[in-house]
Amino acid sequence: MDQDSAHMVAASKVPMLKPVVVEIVKNVMPITSAEDKAQRRLEVKARSTLLMGILNEHQLKFNSIKDAKLLLEAVEKRFGRNASTKKTQRNL
Repeated sequence: MDQDSAHMVAASKVPMLKPVVVEIVKNVMPITSAEDKAQRRLEVKARSTLLMGILNEHQLKFNSIKDAKLLLEAVEKRFGRNASTKKTQRNL
């Protein structure tokens, strides 16, 4: 048996693979207005700005909070307020 016929015999012994059916999942995005997009962008910006101010060792605790307002409340509750924030709040 030469080399070419040995490859043919080996190839003929390979079982045929069954075709696999893959279901396609379509993600339908809701139609949003420009105001909704702008509001969402501002929300993401506020949240990311708040997360940048938190030390790296505390990032994991606050990363799961998706709302900027709730994130600010959680940070204030955890770390308390300093004197300058209290003064600013009093002035407002």
